Amino acid sequence: MAQALTVPKVKLDRAWQMYIDGKFVNGTSERELINPADGKPLCKVQEGSKAQAEAAIKAARKAFDEGPWRKTTAAERAALLFKIADKIDEHAEELATLETLNSGKPLRESRYDMTDAAQCFRYYGGLATKPTGYTVDVPAPSVSSVVREPIGVCGQIIPWNFPLLMAAWKLAPALAAGNTCILKPSEFTPLTAIKLAELLDEVGLPPGVVNVVLGLGPQVGLPIAESELVDKIAFTGSVKTGKVIAQAALSNLKKVTLELGGKSPMVVFSDFDVDTAVDYALFAIYCNAGQVCSAGSRIIVEDKIHDQFVKKMVERAKKIKVGPGLEEDTEMGPLVSAPQFKRVLEYIEIGQKEGAKLACGGAKAEGKGLDGGYYITPTLFTDTKPDMRIVQEEIFGPVAVIQKFSEEKEAIDIANNSAYGLAGAVFTHDITRAQRVIKALRAGITWVNGYHSTYNECPWGGYKQSGWGRELGPNGLDAYTEVKQININLEPVAVEWFKS
Repeated sequence: MAQALTVPKVKLDRAWQMYIDGKFVNGTSERELINPADGKPLCKVQEGSKAQAEAAIKAARKAFDEGPWRKTTAAERAALLFKIADKIDEHAEELATLETLNSGKPLRESRYDMTDAAQCFRYYGGLATKPTGYTVDVPAPSVSSVVREPIGVCGQIIPWNFPLLMAAWKLAPALAAGNTCILKPSEFTPLTAIKLAELLDEVGLPPGVVNVVLGLGPQVGLPIAESELVDKIAFTGSVKTGKVIAQAALSNLKKVTLELGGKSPMVVFSDFDVDTAVDYALFAIYCNAGQVCSAGSRIIVEDKIHDQFVKKMVERAKKIKVGPGLEEDTEMGPLVSAPQFKRVLEYIEIGQKEGAKLACGGAKAEGKGLDGGYYITPTLFTDTKPDMRIVQEEIFGPVAVIQKFSEEKEAIDIANNSAYGLAGAVFTHDITRAQRVIKALRAGITWVNGYHSTYNECPWGGYKQSGWGRELGPNGLDAYTEVKQININLEPVAVEWFKS
């Protein structure tokens, strides 16, 4: 029998409000959140309007232009970021429980995300005080230097698959650089963002520096992207919405960072241990029920081991324990929402109609405790063709496709045959081949003999339609700064360019 985890009690029947200009406020409407584990109501949250989004923008603008935040030193901002990290650690179990209740992911994954989020704030707290400019040797009597300054007001729109972690990825570098922010979480998973706002308030963040606005994209997100008072927009989500955001940002040519979709390849050569490769493939695609932008959803296997690989992967995929995230033995939770559940099932039907072979899964998971929840069994397709929709389009669920190759060049061609270029991996014990193939992959995040390892110190982002720019690492801090050249003439005398 499944055992419930020992988790702290969280109070759901409370006011879940927006955070604007240092105050918690009601919106113009209410949304009922649904627990994806059972399909039942979870709690109600406030949602805002265009007018409230504009109020948040004005608060952030005032805080940047007139407030004390712009005058803070890097050391002061760093100290505040460290305090935020400590607060996240202090409330980690509560935050992880909220994340699991709201998104459905197993608690073990939520706990990892809370640790990672705290470490993200610590990383940028440390980076805030490190040198970012340089001087240039120019002819006397001039001196020239290059400095980085905060961009200004930053709109940040985050997805539902890693709610608190995505908030940290955006807020931490923005605050470290001295910007002010308007954060819009997904309408499906806003709870940890609201709790984070409460923690920011506790550490004494000045009013207007961070504002959290809830609501739908057209009512709240689009006004932020369009506003001429906003200097930068950072978005993580689908390619379709990313293109809308980019168009809206043209209003004042604001800086744009887009982290969009992926259809990432995992290339397995025959010299690599099959059981180990299968283990990584399971992790690559079924972690967080496949709701990961960098998920290894295309598994490209050398023909010599193809049948053996498929057999072993099917055997292990069928044994994955699907269930509510708060149960001890759950290995894969539900999808986040009814719309996403329906979307994934539709793609599974499309794959079968296209002629792909359903090797396992492909249906709603049934069993005790699963009624009403958005559970789909781990799914694997074989006998696929390159032009199939299930091969080319991002499904964002626990659905993988197997592709076969016989030569190295063919593997590279298959891997790069995608509109996306977010992530990719190669599995081989031939280190020379590993170097050749990994360099040939058109992707921004790559692994050799591994998958999903993510580091705050390294840039995150992709090629092609997987987005613009990079988050995390020093690149993530640079993305929230403007570069300024300063030239000083130490001995000003008349130039006498014109003699008259």
